[in-house]
Amino acid sequence: MSISLEFFPPKTDEQRQGLENAVRQLKSVAPDYVSVTFGAGGSTLNYTVEAVRNLREQHGLDAAPHLSCMGGSRAEIRALIAEYRALGIRRIVALRGDLPSGMASIGDLRYASELVEFIRAESGEHFHIEVACYPEVHPQASDALADLSHFKRKIDAGANGAITQYFYNADGYFRFVDAVRALGVEVPIVPGIMPIANFSQLRRFSEMCGAEIPRWLAKRLGAFGDDAAAIREFSSDVVAELCRKLLAGGAPGLHFYTLNRARPTLAILERIER
Repeated sequence: MSISLEFFPPKTDEQRQGLENAVRQLKSVAPDYVSVTFGAGGSTLNYTVEAVRNLREQHGLDAAPHLSCMGGSRAEIRALIAEYRALGIRRIVALRGDLPSGMASIGDLRYASELVEFIRAESGEHFHIEVACYPEVHPQASDALADLSHFKRKIDAGANGAITQYFYNADGYFRFVDAVRALGVEVPIVPGIMPIANFSQLRRFSEMCGAEIPRWLAKRLGAFGDDAAAIREFSSDVVAELCRKLLAGGAPGLHFYTLNRARPTLAILERIER
């Protein structure tokens, strides 16, 4: 089973210690690689580079920075690609990203497909490029067919694989995979997995990114109120069962959105292996 983990770059000493603690525990699952996010318009870019360097040099992990084209010029993106090559990075997660509030220009590249093309033009086959996909349809897509077309464009531009937005309905993932296979897309499509540690936070994330929380799941989680231990136990069981269904149905691996916490991800993996 292929496992990858996503972290966000710490900004404070407290956050750095939290990430260190999480990484030390999660290294036990021997991830194939880890990825590091950054904020809208690259607002945490320097922290991303720092985190990637630390994960590689201090922990010996294959670290993949997220790279967005939103708000950046070709020259800025070219310099960043060169910096990652100099660091020995061989994998990038290429995203369109979101335009930060107050920024007037969207940058020289408008779409993730253009970013993938640009990375290939600048560096050939040096990088393994992952892109994003949305089994439940991107919240800004006009319709499902248009979303599929946008995704295929990223693959045709040279992406090697895809990571999905998180979801809690395995059938949605399988339908998406069937749909893109019918379009000729053959790259691995790895499901993104979001452990549930805080229901209020999950609900807020889901409203922003368009991920659906099934009604039955929301009702069950809501019924626990402030009982954090009960939420952790119940949600770990639910997400582990989702993972088992995905793997049994042919998913090539699992990509965990850790939120820089070890325990929720470890609880799911422990249940999968039972």
